[in-house]
Amino acid sequence: MSSQVCQNFHADCEATLNQLVNLELNASYVYLSMSYHFDRDDVALCHMAKFLKEQSEEKWEHADKFLKYQNKRGGRILLKDLKVSEHGRSLAGLHLGGECVL
Repeated sequence: MSSQVCQNFHADCEATLNQLVNLELNASYVYLSMSYHFDRDDVALCHMAKFLKEQSEEKWEHADKFLKYQNKRGGRILLKDLKVSEHGRSLAGLHLGGECVL
């Protein structure tokens, strides 16, 4: 469905922006998940947790800017569902990998 206020906004640009927003939000979600993993009392890497939380917020801000631009140009926003990692519980693997290093 095209908007009446679309300002020379090609459908491919709209689709690419939607894809980019979904990638940014997915990255934000992964960073946030990792941040709270490292913040647990049995992992206790608070500086890593803080860094990853900041990265999550930065990715969220990027997505927000793209969404605002999409609305400003009259494009339609299409957000997709988050997919479960194909590696299963990737944070459990990350935790085990950290134990091997330590």
